[in-house]
Amino acid sequence: MAKWHKVVAEDGFKTTYCFFHRRKQFAIFRLEDGIYATDNSCSHEYSPLCEGMIVEGDVYCPKHGSRFDIRTGAVKDFPATRPVKTYETKVEDGFVWIKA
Repeated sequence: MAKWHKVVAEDGFKTTYCFFHRRKQFAIFRLEDGIYATDNSCSHEYSPLCEGMIVEGDVYCPKHGSRFDIRTGAVKDFPATRPVKTYETKVEDGFVWIKA
């Protein structure tokens, strides 16, 4: 069952943040319309998405350039063919939380 985890102070990062919980890695993204979370690993071949370039709500994998919609996890460009998982987030008492 998914639980809420405190990640980082809301003002503790500008655009991306890598969050580690147990053996799982998450990429936290700040966009103009909110804060979003995805798996940190590209679905094509391991590469940390929190190190990728963000353009208009999409993150580009730094290894091979796959592009994912940060809000939905959908693949928007090859070589990836599978989406990345997204996670619910909230901001409460000045902290970002992720449900995972």
